[in-house]
Amino acid sequence: MIFGNMNHLEEYPFLEEKVKACFAYAKEHDLAKLETGSHEIDGDRLFVNIVEYETVKAEERFFEAHKHYLDVHIMLEGTEQIDLNFIQNMELKEFVEKEDFLPVDGEKNSSVILNKGDFLICYPSDGHRTAIAVKESMKVKKAIFKVRIR
Repeated sequence: MIFGNMNHLEEYPFLEEKVKACFAYAKEHDLAKLETGSHEIDGDRLFVNIVEYETVKAEERFFEAHKHYLDVHIMLEGTEQIDLNFIQNMELKEFVEKEDFLPVDGEKNSSVILNKGDFLICYPSDGHRTAIAVKESMKVKKAIFKVRIR
């Protein structure tokens, strides 16, 4: 997991080129103006999902991870908490290959709060529970880049 802000990308020169491509795309396009849904960038190797939703209580959400893609979450509007734990500390459920979706159960061992311009990179070992309200429920708009790694 890597947590940062789009205004300080110079602090991350070590990131994979595929991840840097996400940030380059975000700087070249006004993601907040994109319609919700999936937007192809480089076939199934790199695409971005634009999502909008209301944040809720943690107990209303679930943990997930991915095997074939890493996620680059970039907050466009609103504030959201994302709970995290390594999947090695959690109970793994049945992997859904078609959706690259690995449900996992367990407790969080940390959380981050994403505000506008913040990003979170989740690798395959990073179980994450998104859409958690910080103080009260609010509508958020977020870009989730999907970067194929396997």
